[in-house]
Amino acid sequence: MRIDHVHLSRLDLNLLVALDALLTERSVTRAAGRIGISQSAMSHALARLRTAFSDELLTRGPDGMRPTPRALALIGPVQAALSQIQEITTPPAAFDPATADLTFTLGIPDSTEVLLMPTLIAHLQAVAPGVKLLLHTVDRHRILDDLDTGRVDLGIGVFEQGQTHHKRRILNKESYLCIFNAELVGVTAPISLDDYVRLPHLLTSLVESAHGVVDDALAKIGRKRVIALTSPRFSVMPFVVRQAPVIATMHARLARFFADSMGLTVSPAPITLPDVSISMIWHTSNDAIPSQRWLRETIIKLRKSDPRPPTDGSHTTSD
Repeated sequence: MRIDHVHLSRLDLNLLVALDALLTERSVTRAAGRIGISQSAMSHALARLRTAFSDELLTRGPDGMRPTPRALALIGPVQAALSQIQEITTPPAAFDPATADLTFTLGIPDSTEVLLMPTLIAHLQAVAPGVKLLLHTVDRHRILDDLDTGRVDLGIGVFEQGQTHHKRRILNKESYLCIFNAELVGVTAPISLDDYVRLPHLLTSLVESAHGVVDDALAKIGRKRVIALTSPRFSVMPFVVRQAPVIATMHARLARFFADSMGLTVSPAPITLPDVSISMIWHTSNDAIPSQRWLRETIIKLRKSDPRPPTDGSHTTSD
């Protein structure tokens, strides 16, 4: 039903509180005491209510005040309306992870899933078994709309800016490393610039572009590379690197994780690549909600306790 704001603006919604008290107590004196106002103030409220509803609402009888048929029909709707208003205006209850039963929706790249989810899910199962996560692939061009519409509770990745109604927390700065199968490519670390441009490259991009920061850096020194594969999925890259004579350049923490897990080699890139900031971003309306705040603080705490180097594979741009 469409809300008639003009009509509602003519009605003091405090009168609904008085009406509920009157219909419950069926006495002006007791209704006044129920909500803490004087008897004369309640009598005045009743007079205004009779005008607003064009009905007597309460009439005198031998055993006290009696509600009119119109008043009896109002009891349920008035209590329902006041209940909803109370729910809207009541501060959120304290959040207890151990008993919570809810789902958070996160926008993150699959690289963050690889690095964060094992630790986070293990932690949730231990302290908040009723908390569930629903993950969406992050899109830095759409993340603000996703936050505004409630499709996503929290985004993690490379976010340059938000609107005034968004909050952002930088988690860390991230650098780059190369990763390759030394046996297949016949190269050892540190890789030279000539070998770097000679080898076919893998490119990970969430923006459907076969061009990344590596190409920009190479162009500055008059060099270019050959890209054998462009994919939006970071997690496929180590499997390709392990079996093919190719090289990938990715965020350092992710590269070290894959190298340790799959027996691959990492090397500093032979070109200067800019560090990027990895952030969490959320809508201001979620800022003070206890459950949302708990999730953000949990992610920060787990990252600080991670024994791996303090860099991150969260990445929403091409490399």
